[in-house]
Amino acid sequence: MNHWIIVGALLLSGFACQQPSGEVQSTSVKRIPVLFDTDANNELDDQHALAYLLFNDQTFDIRGISVNSTFNGSTIQQQYDEARRIMDLCAAPATMPLLMGADSGFLKIRSHLDAPDYDGHEAVEFIINEIRNTDSMVVIAVGKLTNIALAVQKAPDIVSRFRLVWLGSNYPEPGEYNQVNDTAALSFLLKTDLPFEIVTVRYGKPSGTDAVKVTREEILQHLGGKGPQMETPVTGRHGGTFNTFGDYSVNLFDHAEMYGDPPSRALFDLAAVAIVKNPSWAHLHFIPAPRLVDGNWVDQPENPRHIGVWEDFARDSIIQDLFSSVP
Repeated sequence: MNHWIIVGALLLSGFACQQPSGEVQSTSVKRIPVLFDTDANNELDDQHALAYLLFNDQTFDIRGISVNSTFNGSTIQQQYDEARRIMDLCAAPATMPLLMGADSGFLKIRSHLDAPDYDGHEAVEFIINEIRNTDSMVVIAVGKLTNIALAVQKAPDIVSRFRLVWLGSNYPEPGEYNQVNDTAALSFLLKTDLPFEIVTVRYGKPSGTDAVKVTREEILQHLGGKGPQMETPVTGRHGGTFNTFGDYSVNLFDHAEMYGDPPSRALFDLAAVAIVKNPSWAHLHFIPAPRLVDGNWVDQPENPRHIGVWEDFARDSIIQDLFSSVP
């Protein structure tokens, strides 16, 4: 089976689902089934990506949210708690699943997958079951790839049933936060037949999601006070209570260090969701799948397996759509 047929169909569905914010979607348009895997408590881009996903439920059929822990996001419980805050502030349905995933790494867990309570089992088993029961699932992963690699390791039959869109790597250069958090998981998935797309980060370069930056002033102007009004306030990770996602967004930016001129922060993970909604907001090309050796990319021009690489993101369109999506 040509797995890239799946990708082509899903890209077309992304174009079909794109419409101006606020319009009522035709019932004839099929929503994109999505699983979202996140280290929600790291920085502030995960929170905005999750909120954007939730506020675009006319485009996305969200089957569940799973969390994993990375170096800077503290414990798996705190990752879970931050995802829960965002879901509550965005008025996500109470029935929407939120699952705890892997705390440690792929190599440490993979030999324990037959145990009933292995690290990350709730998320991994959920991911496997949802993919098996859904045609053409899209998994958007914006943290380390541990949960996804474990799911494929345990259930290799699922590789033909989903498309992985991963925010990570500075390809073709080394480094990047999500990548270094579990290089073994990434290397494992690169060797499978899974339709796999990398949404590049490329710190300091205009071609990666590092260019999808926003300032504190823009967040305050366009998101302050916006979002559903919660009757029960939500306590933020930095303290304080919030009745709207917009005010929590402002608080997250107030507590984050800004970079560059003007001082701003990149919403890397937001871009990964946005290009699934509207693939015209970046450029996708396919390359023979490279290898990762001691943290460095090694190209394999003769490799028959190809992966997708996203670059050159339409920053203004993506950020404006974020602002327009929050009611």
